[in-house]
Amino acid sequence: MYSFMGGGLFCAGVGNILLIVSTATDYWMQYRHSGNYMHQGLWRYCVTGKCYSHTDSIAYWDATRAFMILSLLACFIGIIIGILAFIHYSSFERFDKTFTAGILFFISCIFVLLAMAVYTGVTVNYYGKRYGNWRFSWSYITGWVAAVLTFFSGIFYMCAYRMHECPRNTSPH
Repeated sequence: MYSFMGGGLFCAGVGNILLIVSTATDYWMQYRHSGNYMHQGLWRYCVTGKCYSHTDSIAYWDATRAFMILSLLACFIGIIIGILAFIHYSSFERFDKTFTAGILFFISCIFVLLAMAVYTGVTVNYYGKRYGNWRFSWSYITGWVAAVLTFFSGIFYMCAYRMHECPRNTSPH
């Protein structure tokens, strides 16, 4: 049980760091516009070394930002509850902390997947038709890796919950 919880905490910790990096950095996509290479993130876009804030409130950026922030919060709260379950913190006996942490990691994964789906769909349909020389960049890929890690965190915590709830009968028959 503790090995599953330890693996879940490790994946969730790394996943949460990757969520922060992905959300905060400016390399979700790169493209060429008017002879200059540009890159943009959720908060800023950069042209030839100068970065500018996104001034337009475009719905897909807002949705992607919101889903990424909700994912960060769910993962962070899941990590806290997961640590409390790992050290057997005894308050809140009405709910199982291992199960709750697993559900929060799955919720975090769903939010990341929603953010990535919105961003991918709009980017491919808009930039794919407008610019010929564009690509997704490392911040975007980091978001996908974080989605996988939060999913496995949920799997590990659900396995730990299952082992705790259904212990094997070790007594001889």
